[in-house]
Amino acid sequence: MKKILAVVLCGLMVFTALAGCGGGNKAADNGYTANNTEFIIGGTGPLTGDTSSYGISVLNGAQLAIKEINANGGLNGIKFKLEFKDDKSTAADAATGYDTLFEGGMQASIGAVTSGSCDSFNSKAVEDNLFSITPSASAANVIENRDNAFRICFGDPDQGVLAAKELTSNYKNIGAIYDTSDPYSSGIYKAFEEEMKKLNVEFKTQTFDAENKKDFSTQVEALKDCDVIFLPIYYTEAGFIAKNATAKECNAVLFGCDGFDGIADQIDSSVKNEIKYITPFDVNSESEATKKFVDAYKAEYNAAPDQFAADGYDAVMTIFEGMKKADVKDVKISASDLCDILTSTITASDFKLVGATGEMTWDKSGACEKVPQIVEFKK
Repeated sequence: MKKILAVVLCGLMVFTALAGCGGGNKAADNGYTANNTEFIIGGTGPLTGDTSSYGISVLNGAQLAIKEINANGGLNGIKFKLEFKDDKSTAADAATGYDTLFEGGMQASIGAVTSGSCDSFNSKAVEDNLFSITPSASAANVIENRDNAFRICFGDPDQGVLAAKELTSNYKNIGAIYDTSDPYSSGIYKAFEEEMKKLNVEFKTQTFDAENKKDFSTQVEALKDCDVIFLPIYYTEAGFIAKNATAKECNAVLFGCDGFDGIADQIDSSVKNEIKYITPFDVNSESEATKKFVDAYKAEYNAAPDQFAADGYDAVMTIFEGMKKADVKDVKISASDLCDILTSTITASDFKLVGATGEMTWDKSGACEKVPQIVEFKK
């Protein structure tokens, strides 16, 4: 009798193991059970550390969108909720944050804020077929070969090409400084370099890495005579370079990309260089949608928004408008089912969002089409 019982128990264990390893969806295997009373949007970003300015801005913008949506009755009477985790701009923390959010009922997401973190976040999201639209992660691999992954910001290659065309049209002696250890910086630089070769224009390059990003005197000295220095880097390092440029009496224009948002907190009136950067968002725009966002942001936070705040706002609004157009009514809709609805809706030819960062459309690549602006930083 004991032998028979053992065989039966063994058989049940094998059956259970096979059921757990079988072709069922990963969400069920992970124990995901959405018992939601609100539509849950999740995301991660750096709320502490060197790039916390980005994460805090995205969170503020996203929360403002949620507040606006709920104040207007939500969707079919159902409110929205934002769950956002601090990933400290690391891939490991983004992955942990994703797991916590998904197990807690996340149905759609604004992904992660920085590129390395968002690649980690999206590698999990694609397995669960969870919709992800990052406000600001611009590396190509964040959305490549991921049907569920989209973005609000420009991609790195786009910014590199735009910078090359802009700089060659207005300057002769061109320099560049980039971070060889950072995917954002390296990705933009690579596209810039390739476009400069196509334009048959020579330029000078200096580099740095994660171990050496406080003192840029050597790099600035090498490019001291340039008319313009292209800086596809984040605002923290850009601030150090601006101060070194002043100290070295380097008068070059400092030209960056969307990572320059936040540089105002890194420099003071002693910096004399002209500073420009590519952005989809101009806080002084006369666009009705932008002005509405800026006024609401100032009223909520008593401060002017930057591009990342606008991106966070637009990311949430894209999810909402997609769900609204599809007339989603089931508060307990699975992440996978909602992803299928959103991807087909926002890639349709009749869908566009007129948001804080302009008029946007998307194709199946997940890339966002909109008009770039070149903003001069006012010291």
